[in-house]
Order: sequence, then C-alpha cells, then structure tokens
Amino acid sequence: MKILVTVKRVPDPETTIRVKPDGSGIVTDNIKYVINPFDEIAIEEALRIKEKQGQGEVVLVSIGAKVASEQLRTGLAMGADRAILVLCDQELDSLGVARILAKIVEKEAPDLVLMGKQAIDDDANQAGQMLAALLNWPQATFASKVEFMDNYVQVVREVDGGLETVRFPLPGIITTDLRLNEPRYASLPGIMKARKKEIREIAVAELGIDTTPLLTVHKMDPPAKKAAGKKVESVQELVHLLHTEAKVI
Repeated sequence: MKILVTVKRVPDPETTIRVKPDGSGIVTDNIKYVINPFDEIAIEEALRIKEKQGQGEVVLVSIGAKVASEQLRTGLAMGADRAILVLCDQELDSLGVARILAKIVEKEAPDLVLMGKQAIDDDANQAGQMLAALLNWPQATFASKVEFMDNYVQVVREVDGGLETVRFPLPGIITTDLRLNEPRYASLPGIMKARKKEIREIAVAELGIDTTPLLTVHKMDPPAKKAAGKKVESVQELVHLLHTEAKVI
C-alpha cells in the first residue's frame, strides 16, 4: 500500500504569536516552526499501517518555500520513505492547496491519502474535503480510529453528537483527529537515515494549475485581552453577580 501524507509548516503551538501593527500578518521573527500537529498524527498513522501490513510506502508532501524541507526531514526521521516538496512562494487558500495535492495524487497514485483535519495556523478544515471532491474519492474526516477489513477501510470519526463509524473502498482520504494516536519521536538512527532519503522538489508552475486565491485575508487583529476574574464569598453572591453584572440569568 502506498500512503501519501500531507505535511504543513506552521508556527510552534507554544510560540507567542504577535500581529503586525498594520494587521497584514504575524511577526515571523524568532518564531520556531514545526510540523502541523494534526499532520504529525497522520504521519504516525501511516507508519503504523505500514508496520502492521509489513510492507508499503509512506510518501510525504508539503507545499511552500525550501525551508519546509526541515519539517519533511523530521517526518522522514520518524520513518517515512521519501518526500515531495512543491515549491510555491505565494499565499494559497484551501482550494489552491487542494488543486496542487490533486495533481500530486494523480502523479503518485496512492491507495490512501492521510491529512491532518486542519492546520493550526488558519484552522480552515477545508483542504481534505476539497481534495476529495476534486478527485471524486470517498473520505472520512476527524478520524479517531482506522481499521482495514477485507477491501474496505473502516473509520471511527468524531462528530458533534458522539462517534460515527463509516467504511469505504480504497482509494480514499482520511483526515486525522487528536485521539487517533500519539506520534513517535524521531530516533537518532532515524535522524541519520533521513539525511539520505529523497526529497523531490517540484516547482508549482510545472503542475499547470491556477493557484490564484479566491479567499483573501484583508486584515488580522489580535484577540481582545480578557479581564481578570473575580472571587466571590458565597453562592448567593455568585447568583447575584450573574444576575446583575453578567446578566446571564
């Protein structure tokens, strides 16, 4: 089985994000970048599937500048076999990302595409669904459990009302949620091997697709600062404040 896994370069979740004074974006100075945490879960799941089946290939794909190769190397150190970097310096919306990935899927012909359910920088949660629509492939989003049965893959997905179980034949797309697994750390031997693994670079212009964004971010604003909480001495005082100040009862 060939599994294609998407990898996005995002700011470290532990980093303090500052918005530029003109609202045109975030301040990128001294920011540490990592693999999108949901994509890291997708890599781990792909590796587990390969290990359980005893054979297969895990291929990583990322879109961005050359610096994204750092995150691809991390994924290769975890155990992925090779990687593809689509060189693209422009800002992309979710549809642009999905169109690029659709071309890569056509070239690679994977049996399964694994993606993080969303990227933590824009939280769009759209690329996986758009890719499925472009390819006309079945999909299962927000996966918390993945199993293979005969010629089907069965996925337990997290929905607002609880859990939903779906299954579909391959090829297909799965987007991963937090409870699917715990990603492994890259071992020292894995890090050494990753240096020799292939990262193939493809210029986005070679794909022959229109990546003009249909969605444009005009301005960013930092979230409003929250006021400090207030301690109360009794339940009666709490009820009084909820009624008179918060006006929620």
